[in-house]
Amino acid sequence: MDLTVVAYVVYLLISIGLTIWVARTLSSNGRIFLADVLHGNEKLAEAVNHLLVVGFYLVNFGFVALYLKAADAVEDARGLFEVLSVKLGVVLLVLGVLHLGNVFILNKMRRRGIMEKEQVPPVPPQGWTTPATPAL
Repeated sequence: MDLTVVAYVVYLLISIGLTIWVARTLSSNGRIFLADVLHGNEKLAEAVNHLLVVGFYLVNFGFVALYLKAADAVEDARGLFEVLSVKLGVVLLVLGVLHLGNVFILNKMRRRGIMEKEQVPPVPPQGWTTPATPAL
């Protein structure tokens, strides 16, 4: 069997496995964070979480498919490991960048919600000050 085909099969198996593992991890741990961002609305948090996971799968599987082709034919075991390490390294970097992008956006949403809560004064006003009369 051609080692290039072996590289393709191993690359696809590992990339798909990593993508599924990362998506499940982000989904299960992201529910709590999304519920906080969305002010305790559990149904909305679950829906947004599901949409994020679907988008994550689409982007990553699309990238894995586009990045499948090897530039050169794989000649030996050393070439097989080199091709796999480069391809899997790039997939891992893309997964990490997408994860950090999601966390960054959700954190901005969370901060905005916290700032909206802080706009309400912590104590009610305790009295009134009479307006100054304008000097003529």
